[in-house]
Amino acid sequence: METSVRILDTIPVTHNVRHYRLERPKGYDFTPGQATEVSIDRDGWRDKKRPFTFTCLPDADTLEFTIKSYFDHAGVTNELWSLGAGDHLILRDVWGTIQYKGPGSFIAGGAGVTPFIAILRHLQDTGKLAGNRLIASHRTEKDIILRDEFEAMDGLEVLWTVTDDAKSSLLQERIDSGFLKAHVPDLGQNFYLCGPDDMVKDLRGLLDEAGADVGNVTWEK
Repeated sequence: METSVRILDTIPVTHNVRHYRLERPKGYDFTPGQATEVSIDRDGWRDKKRPFTFTCLPDADTLEFTIKSYFDHAGVTNELWSLGAGDHLILRDVWGTIQYKGPGSFIAGGAGVTPFIAILRHLQDTGKLAGNRLIASHRTEKDIILRDEFEAMDGLEVLWTVTDDAKSSLLQERIDSGFLKAHVPDLGQNFYLCGPDDMVKDLRGLLDEAGADVGNVTWEK
């Protein structure tokens, strides 16, 4: 299934991240954490598909994606930055394997936090956010996505760490075995992982080595 939808508006989030708010086709449903393949409805771009996660609540009247643009090459996210209200994107069938299984730690690297946005918003909306924790690693403080919103969520514990921002007062540690030992003492909880492929692979191995139950670890397959 393919459908072309109109962009209603774009909203800045960081220096390279935007919300894209779109028309919602009738009957187009998803659960928090799910995604679809998106392409730009322009000549030369329609066959260039990229996966993006829905970041709005599942019962919202419109659809929303929160997308980081990479300006170092002429790819889809760079082209997306040139779009605005009235332009169109092509959406396809919904898919995704990051589904909420119960309270735990959401560990994200950079834009890997985006699949967690709708999940955490939905838990807040339904009063079920208590007991969850977001651990997110970014290069600098200015790269943190939705910092104010996450920190304001009642019941969500948040831990930021930055890897290339010497002036930051935030934690400055990479998420490795030492980090997990120091900051994640409960290995019996659920874990949700998203970020660069190598980071997710390493984290799965580190959690397994530390004694976490692999059945409690969810990631995008």
